Amino acid sequence: MNTISKLQIAYLRSRFMKPLEQLFPLLTEPKKVVITTHQKPDADAMGSSLALRLLLLDLGHSVTVISPTNWAGWVDWMPGVKEVLDYEMNRQKANAILDEAEWLFCLDFNIFHRTKTMTEKLKELTCTKILIDHHQEPDVASFDYGKSDVSKSSTCEMIYDFITESGYGDKINEEISECLYAGIVGDTGSFRFSSAHQGVHKLVADLKSKGLNHGPVHDRLFDNFLENRLRFVGHVLLHRMEVFYEYNTVLIAIPKSDLIKYQIKTGDTEGLVNFPQSIQGIKLVALVIDRDEERKWSFRSKGDFDCNTFARKYFEGGGHYNAAGGRSSDTLEMTVKRFMEALKENEHILQ
Repeated sequence: MNTISKLQIAYLRSRFMKPLEQLFPLLTEPKKVVITTHQKPDADAMGSSLALRLLLLDLGHSVTVISPTNWAGWVDWMPGVKEVLDYEMNRQKANAILDEAEWLFCLDFNIFHRTKTMTEKLKELTCTKILIDHHQEPDVASFDYGKSDVSKSSTCEMIYDFITESGYGDKINEEISECLYAGIVGDTGSFRFSSAHQGVHKLVADLKSKGLNHGPVHDRLFDNFLENRLRFVGHVLLHRMEVFYEYNTVLIAIPKSDLIKYQIKTGDTEGLVNFPQSIQGIKLVALVIDRDEERKWSFRSKGDFDCNTFARKYFEGGGHYNAAGGRSSDTLEMTVKRFMEALKENEHILQ
């Protein structure tokens, strides 16, 4: 496809990205479907992908879920996860499936660079691209159909809406319910965040009526780690956590040596950024981890501090108002220095 054609498609998508509801009548015609999500998928990303997969398989579609990277072991229990392709480990096979795809569902992310090494491949695909996401500032020019709703607790909530509003609520079984519930629990902080609105509780009640046994889901998500992870958490809170009361902020900076010492794997740092929020008066928590290729940031806030804007301005990131992520190519020392400078610039908001 030449450059002009690509620009024309981007222009048309930006002006005419169709409402998701217009896709509903097309669900009866079997398609070759790929579902993908952001790198290092969490419970919401994997849960929404697998729940949608189960629905579309039931409707007669050919469906493959492709994750840009590996994922945490605590989502390995989810129905269908063994069929998910790791793009980094199976690039040739995944690319062949993507080339044949008629529909591409993009869940829990809204701009292609969040898929890491899949970015350029997704950009070049000419199939129908469908967005379902709840983060801020979507790249609408990249999608043919879509819904982006920051008022939603999770992408799993949006997939529940997709299933019920398209007329297939009767197809929500125990397996779909478990996937959806896992993502909702994960993204609402077990229902303590403000995103757990009235509709979320009604949704869960409906899943319970369809056979959901929620206890085992909690066990698999939160009580499914090895001893080394608990010792790692204790080490981090004792030795890597700094409290800056003048900014009502907590910073946790984890060097790569800690990851090696405690044999930390994908998913073992999940939820760590939430621990310091229990400290009285803290408005902002920042966690930075020294990964091989980059430094990864996670931000959590309370009240009127905008994590999304902060992450976008200083650390090439984004997300939600009170929860966001970012990255840096600088050394751990330099990115921490950059963070401290950013704190000073935002002192008037944090005090």
